[in-house]
Amino acid sequence: MMSGSDKGAFYITTPIYYVNDKPHIGHAYTTLACDVLARFKRLDGFDVNFLTGTDEHGQKVESSAEKAGIDPQLFTDRVSQNFRDLTQICNYSNDDFIRTTEERHKIACQKLWKVLEDKGYIYLGSYAGWYAVRDEAFYTETELTKSADGKFIAPTGAEVEWVEEPSYFFKLSAFEEPLLKLYEEQPDFIGPDSRRNEVISFVKGGLRDLSVSRTTFKWGVSVPGNDEHIMYVWLDALTNYLTAVGYPDEGTAAYKKFWPADLHMVGKDIVRFHAVYWPAFLMAADLPLPKRIFAHGWWTNEGQKISKSLGNTIDPLALIEQFGLDQVRYFMLREVPFGKDGDYSTRAMISRVNGDLANDIGNLAQRVLSMVFKNCDGKIPDHGAFTAEDQELLAKAGGLLEKMRNDFDKQSFHRGLESVWEVISLANKYVDEQAPWTLRKTDPPRMGTVLYVLCEVIRQIAVLLQPVMPQSMEKMLDQLSLSVDQRGFQTLGIPLVSGTEISKPEGIFPRYVEEE
Repeated sequence: MMSGSDKGAFYITTPIYYVNDKPHIGHAYTTLACDVLARFKRLDGFDVNFLTGTDEHGQKVESSAEKAGIDPQLFTDRVSQNFRDLTQICNYSNDDFIRTTEERHKIACQKLWKVLEDKGYIYLGSYAGWYAVRDEAFYTETELTKSADGKFIAPTGAEVEWVEEPSYFFKLSAFEEPLLKLYEEQPDFIGPDSRRNEVISFVKGGLRDLSVSRTTFKWGVSVPGNDEHIMYVWLDALTNYLTAVGYPDEGTAAYKKFWPADLHMVGKDIVRFHAVYWPAFLMAADLPLPKRIFAHGWWTNEGQKISKSLGNTIDPLALIEQFGLDQVRYFMLREVPFGKDGDYSTRAMISRVNGDLANDIGNLAQRVLSMVFKNCDGKIPDHGAFTAEDQELLAKAGGLLEKMRNDFDKQSFHRGLESVWEVISLANKYVDEQAPWTLRKTDPPRMGTVLYVLCEVIRQIAVLLQPVMPQSMEKMLDQLSLSVDQRGFQTLGIPLVSGTEISKPEGIFPRYVEEE
């Protein structure tokens, strides 16, 4: 894929995925959004660093490994591999894959701890409170509800237990004002607005010092100078974003180029850790803050909340097998406004595959390129002067990059795609109105111009859709005989050369036919 660095660096991260289970639709969704943005930025001339990986420490992993009767490291090796496999199968273009069990990460965590301790932000005390093993998080009494059988339940639905143990604390309370000032001065620091408001309200409710170590289990990064304590999994996990660019060595080329991160993409359930704890740790360590944190919504399945107990989790690999990889990639970013909750339904998927892909863009490319192949000696035709209709369609296609840039920079992927489909729809309408099959008999030069305009519009659309559907758009650009160096966004303004031979067009988006 084309990559340039004339526009500077762009560092984007997924959350690191917790390895106590196999990958599901939520993991695929977050990484897909990052992949699309990373590919978009590369094509737009940025030097991109796209990071994903796995979070492998904590009590949950220790007990899952125990249950499986294997060593925690062996357990995490196996499960982490599932996430690495997912990146291959879904065609993600990540530049690095980090695991929190790596030595480079342990060094970074212990260094950050020492810095926080030396600056007086970490102290030893003792902790007593409600803890949810599933969430690796502490909750106050006011946040809990009681289940029918008298157990206390966290807002996430996880059971909590009362924990008392010695613990190191981070002076989170010292950061209430600095954090509120940050949110006010940088309104784009957290997106979307609903999450921003939620975080502001949480911080305004008052911040208490955060317990940052545990002594009741051993699977984690040990606290420097006190092996009895293991670092709280979130302090360990969040540090991965620094580890991957070379921290604690702030002199490395990667650190200088890529830190601070441009975007941390997360699910809405972990926005608090990223938008409250993480900037507070960084402020305390005098390190630059990331530029933006964006939290997307959750999927439901055919209107039902997804849960293991209901057995309705969505396996991304099964979806890909059924509908095709690029079809699933497109559906996930087009169906739901990114940032809101969305519902997966087979009907909606089939409608996108057959409507948007097979009928709209697939049919447009297939019929136009077939006409060129058949009626223009298999070459991009010559064109005469452009009419007002020709110019209008070309201008609409020419304006897409700017629209997509603006939408993608706000993580509004569905909007960017809507704009492209408006142009596809106009192009289909233009074919019907201009009727090149009739012009073939009545006005062959005009037919050439009409087909030229359409080929040019298809080229622009295919170049712009590469980040979302890389394999399909590669095929479409191959059919137009465009070389690899003619596929970056900087080439959008360079029109097709008449006389270029094209290959025999083949359908790219087959219709999905339901089995009887």
